[in-house]
Amino acid sequence: MVSAQRRTWLRMASLTALAAALGTFASPAAAQDKIRIGYTISKTGPYAGGAGITTLPNYQLWVKDVNAAGGIKLGDKRLPVEVVEYDDRSSSEEAVKAIERLANQDKVDFILPPWGTGLNLAVGPTLNRLGYPHLAVTSVTDKAPELAKRWSNATFWLGTSAQISQGLADLLGKLKSEGKIEGTVAMVSVADQFGIELAAAGRNAFKKAGLKIAYDKTYPLGSQDIQPLLKDAIASNADTFVAFSYPPDTLALTEQAQLLKFNPKVFYVGVGTAFPLFKDKFAGNADGVIGIGGWDADSPLLKDYLARHKAATGQEPDRWASPITYASLQVLQQAIEKVGKVDRAAVAKEIRTGTFDTIIGKIKLKDGLLQEVWAVGQWQNGEFYGLAPATLAGARAAVVPKPAWK
Repeated sequence: MVSAQRRTWLRMASLTALAAALGTFASPAAAQDKIRIGYTISKTGPYAGGAGITTLPNYQLWVKDVNAAGGIKLGDKRLPVEVVEYDDRSSSEEAVKAIERLANQDKVDFILPPWGTGLNLAVGPTLNRLGYPHLAVTSVTDKAPELAKRWSNATFWLGTSAQISQGLADLLGKLKSEGKIEGTVAMVSVADQFGIELAAAGRNAFKKAGLKIAYDKTYPLGSQDIQPLLKDAIASNADTFVAFSYPPDTLALTEQAQLLKFNPKVFYVGVGTAFPLFKDKFAGNADGVIGIGGWDADSPLLKDYLARHKAATGQEPDRWASPITYASLQVLQQAIEKVGKVDRAAVAKEIRTGTFDTIIGKIKLKDGLLQEVWAVGQWQNGEFYGLAPATLAGARAAVVPKPAWK
């Protein structure tokens, strides 16, 4: 028989255990003193250029802005953001490993996405399984609508390959109808998910727009020798050159085109054209070059963002995915604050269904996708203006033919 003293001790132990258990499940807002944000980013490898211009500076700027304002509001208090970061070395395998480590070892509250289409598609299943909101900001893929249905945690922000290619095809078709180009295209594309999808969508869109593809070549990621592609493009006698390229290739193609005196009426290169690095490297020769992306350069919100970005990071943002990346982080913060606690499923749902105020205007995603996105832009007098879709605020008319290389 258990003594009265023993029974009293057991009751006290039980109450202590119950109190501890209840404490374990206390409100996150009451228990937390910071919000831990993790991400894996390409600091080395072929994606490092894009990640170092578009993604990482905006992560750093956002954290600085949030903490300067006192942190993210949870309940009745604000919590500072603490960062845990890894270098994925531009490797899908490393990116997935880093995501697992952030979730299972570092126990971060939220995970920000890597840079680029390939890496976002690679980590997507892992983020979905782990239940973290996935802001696939720098991913351009025709799979986006399907993936947004499959992954309830994921959202896509740069449009689809079809949207980007269609925007370019519409612009080129209009230029052809105006007699400014003959409509013969030489096209090259990087053999990465991004380039493969855009080239496939481009072939269909160009054909429907009445354009003729005179040359069509895919090249390996990380290619060093770009000149043969340009020489073949010259030999095709096309008056329009289109490259669905990544930043290192975009710079190399532009530089080699000048050396070869290849000056088609339309010179379009892919990711990296909207980078400040492009303008800095080519100076006056940047004017007239067309590329992927764009922004409303006259927007007061974006002018303020440009100044803050430059002051905080020492460099200007790119004129395409940079402001959208920062806007996606504003959406994440507002969603967390609306939910009021670290409930990742609820935050992911709020991101998909809520309305948010950002530097690119009021945002409301539809079926997990940002709907109004720039497809084509052009450097004009030192600024990269959005050209298409022409319905977006701030859209400019294209300057064609491109001025001769200086």
